[in-house]
Amino acid sequence: MDLLVVGSFTPSVLLDVAGRTGRLRDRGLEVREVAVTSSPGQFRSLLDGELDVGLTSPDNVLAYRFNPRNPLGELADVRIVAAIDRGMGLGLYGRPGTTAADLVGAQVGVDVGTSGFALALYSLAEGLGVTRDRYDLVALGSTPRRLEALLAGDCLATMLNAGNELIAEEHGCVRLATAAEHLSPYLGTVVAVAGEHHLGGARRLSSALLETATEIAGGGLTDEAAESAARRLGLGDDLALRYVERLRDPRDGLVPDGVVDTGSLETLVRLRRTYLPAPVPGEPGADALDAALAEDSGLVQA
Repeated sequence: MDLLVVGSFTPSVLLDVAGRTGRLRDRGLEVREVAVTSSPGQFRSLLDGELDVGLTSPDNVLAYRFNPRNPLGELADVRIVAAIDRGMGLGLYGRPGTTAADLVGAQVGVDVGTSGFALALYSLAEGLGVTRDRYDLVALGSTPRRLEALLAGDCLATMLNAGNELIAEEHGCVRLATAAEHLSPYLGTVVAVAGEHHLGGARRLSSALLETATEIAGGGLTDEAAESAARRLGLGDDLALRYVERLRDPRDGLVPDGVVDTGSLETLVRLRRTYLPAPVPGEPGADALDAALAEDSGLVQA
């Protein structure tokens, strides 16, 4: 059995079910999932070999592969192996009673200000009529940490997904806007690696995850997925079943075929060019992210 150390922001129900159904074992894999606290921390660990595989936003892969102004200050040979989901309910959530107008002058939580979910936040807030310069950003780390901060009143609003948004709703928090409604097509999570050393293992992992995703999306493994969501995410029975239904939602749930579609990449590149442009010296109008959409970019290695 080959050990893969996988870094994720929120505990992965899909990974857990793939393990419990024997699909990881069938591919000769033993997986140890490690919680990561921020996008820069996750990619630093990938580059340093502390993590073998990342379950991450594809925007992070874009930033660290193409933009020399990324938080680590260096370009890296990071690649996407497979698409996993389209955001899993990703949306801008506010404390109970919050309206769009309340965002003005408020503290709004992000992972870091340059992350993919932060860029989605800027776009969703702007769609509500509140531009980025009208609220204060506070870096709070991973999604579970941002949920804690939202519930504790340490920020007025933040981006939530992957079951965290369901807990927020149960506490009366308000869904102000969602990626599925305003940014589609969009990708929320992908399997990513740095370099080639763990590419084979990542492909085997992706195969197990996508086979599991196909069965869930087709109506199977309801009890297994709900039990995992309850155990790993702390969801009650009703919320766990809502989580399973979200897994099956074609708009923002699982991507059973694992395809990284061009439309979603175009959405991510557009967001980054809009809110964190990276001009290419000597090439007026060009952006470092333009290269990501070329067929030979090396970004996706399924």
